[in-house]
Amino acid sequence: MSVSEKNVFTGNQEYLKEKELALEETESSSAGSSQSSLESGDENVGRGNWSGRLDFLLSCVGFAVGLGNIWRFPYLCYQSGGGAFLIPYVIFLFLCGVPLFFLEISYGQFASLSPITVWKISPLFKGVGYGMIIISGIVCVYYNIIITWTIYFLYHSFKAVLPWSTCGNPWNTEKCYIRGEINLTQVDNATANGTIGYNVNTTSLLNLSDVTVAFVGGTSNTSKSDLVNLTNKVTASEEFWQNEVLQITDGIEDLGTIRWELLICLAIAWIVVFLCLCKGIKSSGRVVYVTATFPYLVLTILLIRGVTLPGAGAGIYFYLVPEWEKLLTFKVWGDAAVQIFYSVGMAWGGLITMASYNKFNNNCYRDAMIVPLINCGTSVFAGLVIFSVLGFMSHETGIDIKNVVTQGPGLTFVAYPEAVARLPISPLWAVLFFLMLFTIGLDSQFGMFETMTSAFVDEFPHLLKNRKVLFTAFFCFIEFLLGIPCIMEGGIYVLQIMDWYCATFSLMLLSLTECVVIAWIYGADRFYKDIELMIGYQPGVWWKICWKYITPATITFVWLFSVTQLSPVTYGDYEYPDGAIVFGWMLGLASIVPVPVCAIIAILGEKGSFVQRIKKLVHHTDDWGPAVEKHRIRYLQSLQNSQESLDSVVCTPLVDAKNMSASQQL
Repeated sequence: MSVSEKNVFTGNQEYLKEKELALEETESSSAGSSQSSLESGDENVGRGNWSGRLDFLLSCVGFAVGLGNIWRFPYLCYQSGGGAFLIPYVIFLFLCGVPLFFLEISYGQFASLSPITVWKISPLFKGVGYGMIIISGIVCVYYNIIITWTIYFLYHSFKAVLPWSTCGNPWNTEKCYIRGEINLTQVDNATANGTIGYNVNTTSLLNLSDVTVAFVGGTSNTSKSDLVNLTNKVTASEEFWQNEVLQITDGIEDLGTIRWELLICLAIAWIVVFLCLCKGIKSSGRVVYVTATFPYLVLTILLIRGVTLPGAGAGIYFYLVPEWEKLLTFKVWGDAAVQIFYSVGMAWGGLITMASYNKFNNNCYRDAMIVPLINCGTSVFAGLVIFSVLGFMSHETGIDIKNVVTQGPGLTFVAYPEAVARLPISPLWAVLFFLMLFTIGLDSQFGMFETMTSAFVDEFPHLLKNRKVLFTAFFCFIEFLLGIPCIMEGGIYVLQIMDWYCATFSLMLLSLTECVVIAWIYGADRFYKDIELMIGYQPGVWWKICWKYITPATITFVWLFSVTQLSPVTYGDYEYPDGAIVFGWMLGLASIVPVPVCAIIAILGEKGSFVQRIKKLVHHTDDWGPAVEKHRIRYLQSLQNSQESLDSVVCTPLVDAKNMSASQQL
C-alpha cells in the first residue's frame, strides 16, 4: 500500500472513531427533539420510512398487480396455448422479472433515493432516471382516464336495471341487440290483421346458417339474410360503451366536445389520488391495506359465484387447456417475455421509489421473491374469474366463447359487464367488479405518482421538501389538465396513441441500461457486498449471472420482439393520420432523449480531458452510499475491511448533535 493510501485509511479511521462518538452523543441528546420520528420507527428522520414491512410489501403488490393482470393476461394465455403458455411465462419470470425486481429494490433501498437522485451511482446515466419519470408521468395521465371510466360505470351499477343490459335507452340505435334474444316483426299483407309476430331462436348468432322461425300458426325455414343482417348488429353493452360513455367521434381529427360527466369523474379520481398521497408514504401506506387486499376478496367472491354457474367449466377449460404445439411458435415466447416485462413493473421507477423508504436492513431479497410470484399468481387467478363468467355467458347465449372473449377495455367495459348483466342480482356483481377495478387502478397510480413527486423532492430538497403537500396538489392539477383531451368525445383516440407508443420500446432500453450499469460499471461483486451489508448475507451466484449475462440478453430479445411487432397505431378499423403517428413517436422518444442529453450536459460540466471526464462520471459520486449515518459508517468500514481504496469516498463532514437530523438527509 502506498503512503498516500495509508494516509487515506488513517484519516478515515480517525473519522470513523469521531463519528461513532458523535453518534453516541446524538442518540441521547436528540431523543427529545426526534421523539415523534422515533415513535414512528423512522431511522431516516429527514425522509421517513414505511411504518411497517407490510406497508412496503402491499404497496409493491398493488403497484405490480395492475389492470393488465385483469384484461390482458387471460386473453393472452388462452390465445397462446392455454396452460402451455405458463411454461414460457414462468421461465421469463425467473430469467428477467425476478432478477430486475431484485436489482431495483436493492439499490433503491441501499441509497434511500428515488429514480433521479439514485444515479449518484453513475452520474453519466442520470438521464435514465428522468426517462423513468417521464414514462410514469405519461402513463399517470391515461391510467386515471381508465379509473374515470370505472367510476362512471360504478355510478351506473347502482341502478336496479343495468343500463348496458337493455336496448331501450336514448343512446341505443336500431342496430342494438342482446345476445341470444332477437325479436322481429314482419308485416304480411296477406294476413287479416296485417301482422305476424315471431321469435328467432338460434344456437349461434355469429355462426348462423339457418334460422327456425316459429309462427303463430306454423313453422318455416328461412335463411338469415331474409330476416336481418346480423353482421350489422351491435350488442347493448357495446352501444353503451361507444355511444353513452365515450360518445365517440369518427376520428382524432374531430375531438368533439368535453364529456362533462367524465370530467366530473376525472376530477373525483384525482382528488382521491391527492387525498391518499398528500402525506406521501405515511398516508398511502395505510390506504394500501384496503386497496391491495380488496381486489383479492372480490376476485375470490366472483370466482366462487362464477364456478357455480352453468357453463363455467367449459369457460375455464377453454382458458387453460394446453395446446403444446403453440410452444413451437416464436410469437408465444415473445408475448410471454413482454407480458412479464410489463406486469412486474421494472424501469417505471416505482420499485426504486418504494424501496427507498425501506429501513436499511429490510430483507429485500425475501420481498423480491414474494412480490413477482404474487403478481403472476394473480394473473392466473384473474383469468379463472373472467373465463368462468364468460363461459356462463356462452352457455346462456349459445355463442362460441372465442367470439366473446377479448382484451383491454373491450373485456372490462364491454364483454364482462355484458356477462354480469345476465347474473341474478346483477347490480351487486357489477358494483363489486368495478370497485375491484377502481382499487387495482388506484394502487398502480399510487406507485407511479409517488415516483414523480419523490423524484423531484429528492432532486430539489431545499425547494420542495417542506412544500410536498402543495407540490403534490400542483402535480395532480397538472395531470388533471393533461387528461382533459382524453375525456372529450374523441378522447379515446388520444389515449390509444399514448398507450401504443409511450412505453413500447423505451422501457426496455432504460431497463437494459440500468442492468448493464450496475452489473458491469458499478460491479456485480460490489453490489453483492452492498446487499450483504443490508440483509446480512450474499444471495446465490444465480442473480449475479442473471444481471451480467442472462437478463441483458433477455431484455434485448424482448426489445427486438417488440420493435418487430410494432405497427402504426390503430383503433379498431380506424387508421390514424400521419401527424398523429408522428406525435406518438415523439411520446415514445420523450423518455429516451434525456439519456444522451443528460450525459452530454454532465460531460460538458466536468473538467479535464474527455476520457478523464467519462471516467469520473461513470464512477459513483463522493456521497454515494447509505443515507443514515450509522449505516454509512458500517459501509465505510466494510470498504476498509475488504481493502478497497477509499480515494473516491469523501465522507460527509462531522456535525454536532444539534445538526444530526439534518445530516441524516444526506
